Amino acid sequence: MNTAGFFGQYGGQYVPEAMLPILNHIAAEYDKIKETGAFKDELDELFKNYVGRPSILYEAKHFTEKLGGPKVYLKREDLNHTGAHKINNCLGQALLARHMGKKHVIAETGAGQHGVATATAAALFGMKCTIFMGREDVERQALNVYRMNMLGADVVSVADGTGTLKEAVDAAINYWVDNKDDIFYIIGSAVGPHPYPSMVRDFHSVIGKEAREQILAKEGRLPDALFACVGGGSNAIGLYSAFLADEKVKIYGAEAAGRGIDTPDHAATLTLGKVGVLHGSKSYVLQEENGEVKPVYSISAGLDYPGIGPEHAWLKDTGRVDYRAITDREAVAALETLSLCEGIIPALESAHALALLKKLSGEFGRDDIVIVNLSGRGDKDVEQLAKHKGAV
Repeated sequence: MNTAGFFGQYGGQYVPEAMLPILNHIAAEYDKIKETGAFKDELDELFKNYVGRPSILYEAKHFTEKLGGPKVYLKREDLNHTGAHKINNCLGQALLARHMGKKHVIAETGAGQHGVATATAAALFGMKCTIFMGREDVERQALNVYRMNMLGADVVSVADGTGTLKEAVDAAINYWVDNKDDIFYIIGSAVGPHPYPSMVRDFHSVIGKEAREQILAKEGRLPDALFACVGGGSNAIGLYSAFLADEKVKIYGAEAAGRGIDTPDHAATLTLGKVGVLHGSKSYVLQEENGEVKPVYSISAGLDYPGIGPEHAWLKDTGRVDYRAITDREAVAALETLSLCEGIIPALESAHALALLKKLSGEFGRDDIVIVNLSGRGDKDVEQLAKHKGAV
C-alpha cells in the first residue's frame, strides 16, 4: 500500500472535500501513537485481560473425520468477550478516539456484533454511543439490539432501501459529516476511506499472528490453507495478514451467494461486482448497468454488503486469495454439521467459510492442515435459523 492509502488501484479517499481534514487528522494521530509502547501495552492488556486473548486454536477432530479430508483447526474468535472478532478493532479505535479527545462514538452494524462491540468499548471508556442499523437487521438481530441498549447505546433503525448494512453505513456517514468535529466513527470492517482499511486490518492482525504461532507450536509447520468468510472483510484480512508472504499457504475467502448467484438475491461482490466507488473507497461493487448500487441479500446479516474492502479487491486481482460464493443452503448445512459433531454453533457468517471448506475438502489430502476462522458464535442467529427451518 502506498502513502495515499491505496492497494494497487483500490482504496483512497473518495469523500466530500470537507471530510478530508478529519480523515487525514485520524491518519496522522494513528500513525503517531500506533507504535508507541503506551498504546501497544494498553491494547495488549485489554486483549489479554478483557477480551480473553489469545483465542484458542482448536483441533476439530470430529469435523475433520466428517469431511474425510484435511485436519481442521478452528481459530475460536467466537470465544472472545462479546462473542466475535469485532471487539479487537473496537477497542483499538476507541483508544484512538480517547487519545483524540472524542467523547461520542458512532458505528454501523449488520449482524449486530460490531454494534455490541462498539457499545461495549464505549461503556468501558465512558463514551456516548450511537449505532446505526438497517430496519431489516434490527428485526432479525433483535437480541443484539437489546444487548446494545443494555450497554447504553442509542440504536437508530434505518428504513431506507433494503434496510440492511449498506443503508446503515450511509446513515452513519451522513451523521458523521454533519457532526465531524464532535464524534469518532468506529468503522466495523476493512472498508471505507483511508486510513480505515489499514487501521482495521492492523487491529485484527492479532488473529493471524496468534494463529501462526499456535499452528507452529501444535504442528511444527504452517497450514496448507486458510479459510474465512468475507463481507466487508475484517476477520478475513486479520487472519490472512500473517500468512500473505507464505506463498505455499493457500488462502480462500467465502462470500454470500444467498439464494444463488443466478438470482438477484446474493451479495457476491468479488464474484460478480465491477470496479466502482462505495462509502469513500474504490473497490469492487455490485452495480446496476447505470452504476447504481444493487440491493443485496444474504441469510447472514454480516455478509449482505454490496462492496468489499480494497485490500481484498487487490488480493483477488493478484490471485493471492481465491474467493468463492457460498449459498444460504450450503452455509446452514455446514453450521448444522459443526454444531452436531463438535458442539460448537458458529455464526452464520463463519458458516460460509466452513461450507467452502466442505466444498473443497476433496482437493486436500488427509495429512494436509487447514485453519478456519470462526469469526463469531451463532447465538445471535438462532431465531433466524429457526425461521429458516420453519420452526417458528
